[in-house]
Amino acid sequence: MCIRIWGIIWGLCCCLIASGFAGEQPIPVGSQRILFVDDVLIDRQSGTALQPHDPQAREVILTCDAPWEGNISAYYTFFEDDGLFRVYYRGSHFDKKPLHEVTCYAESKDGLHWVKPQLGLFELNGSKENNIIWMSSENDYTTHNFTPFKDLNPDCPVESRYKALAGEKHSGGLWAFKSSDGIHWSLLHPSPVITDGYFDSQNLAFWDTKRKAYVSYYRDFRKPGSIRDIKVATSSDFQHWTTGQYLNYGDAPDEQLYTNAIRQYPRASQLYVGFPTRYQPKTQQVEPILMTSQDGFHFHRWSKPLIPITAPQDRDGNRSNYMANGLLFLPGNEREMSVFGTEAYYAGPGSRVRRFTFRTDGFVSVHAGGNGGDMVTKPFTFTGNQLMLNYACKQGGQLQVEVQNADGVPIPGWTLEECSPLHGDQIEQGVQWTSGNPLSSLAGRPVRLKFVMRNADLYALRFGAAIQN
Repeated sequence: MCIRIWGIIWGLCCCLIASGFAGEQPIPVGSQRILFVDDVLIDRQSGTALQPHDPQAREVILTCDAPWEGNISAYYTFFEDDGLFRVYYRGSHFDKKPLHEVTCYAESKDGLHWVKPQLGLFELNGSKENNIIWMSSENDYTTHNFTPFKDLNPDCPVESRYKALAGEKHSGGLWAFKSSDGIHWSLLHPSPVITDGYFDSQNLAFWDTKRKAYVSYYRDFRKPGSIRDIKVATSSDFQHWTTGQYLNYGDAPDEQLYTNAIRQYPRASQLYVGFPTRYQPKTQQVEPILMTSQDGFHFHRWSKPLIPITAPQDRDGNRSNYMANGLLFLPGNEREMSVFGTEAYYAGPGSRVRRFTFRTDGFVSVHAGGNGGDMVTKPFTFTGNQLMLNYACKQGGQLQVEVQNADGVPIPGWTLEECSPLHGDQIEQGVQWTSGNPLSSLAGRPVRLKFVMRNADLYALRFGAAIQN
């Protein structure tokens, strides 16, 4: 009898394991856009692999050649603000004594052509005809790395709709600033709000819509005087902050990380994307890399430089290849997103900013070559009535999708044989099955997807209503 009972129990356990419900709960995808930047949704691959992609170099969009700017102008922050694009940056020149630092501002309607407005706020060399929005007193150091953002907190007062952190170790830490218009700034708190760091970098903050809190990513030394690294802290009011914690990179090797350029990805706010600058102490050269996270604390770092020091020009000098803090979708082109890299630091009359472009959602893809391959997801649940894909097929390539139950068994009506092959290159394309069955009938049930691909890249998926390209 005991043997029989144990046999029944063992059989039930085997069924649970096979069905994917033992130790692995289905992932609640809902209608979120999922970018294949990691293996969070991937169960197994055969003949496919995750492949990072490099941004493509475009035009120089800003040159810091005004008398109050110069060749060590740096720490650029870009963001879009109700149809207006803004950029803030440090203006400074290396060979001027004493070394001056001011915070400058420019704006654009298209993200390509930038204007430095004459703001008349601060007098420099006997004139207020400049684009300076903040100029601190001597030994203040807040102009060294003044980094603003537009506050998306729905409870934020109008007078502090724009906020910034600025300062470094010589000023006692990071100071909090506020502004009602992004131009006129004042202190939000009478003393530094974050003090447990080194801060000699571009330290940033933003309202995290996922955490429902302010979050700051800033620099410190993980080992005293040796490894530059990134800490994260949170706050409910932008004035009182938690003690910073160093980011977790899994088993990635120790590397010198200077700036971080971390943000929530606009098209998938559950995803955090960062472009930290890897610093080489022996040569003092820098190169940006990509890292991504699902929780804002555990990051996967890709080792390949996004912009090598050989990219277009003047990037191989001391600190001449930072990625700016910003990711923009410019009007009239939904197929690409713009990031910005610096060049010509210490060189020429002024440092420059060059635009680079990624394919929309195109940081990493599931890639299949000419021999083809497949990828199967983990069990998940979704909401919506159509599966939308961001993908690209080369000549002769194609992609098909099968919906399976949690056991990996194809579901009739959504089998591979019933899937109309996808070709071409689409940012948002619905998948069709010849059965015509409504996909919404599977919503809320644990399912898997099997992708069979050849000469193709799969960048992202989401469930929801179709969007016409």
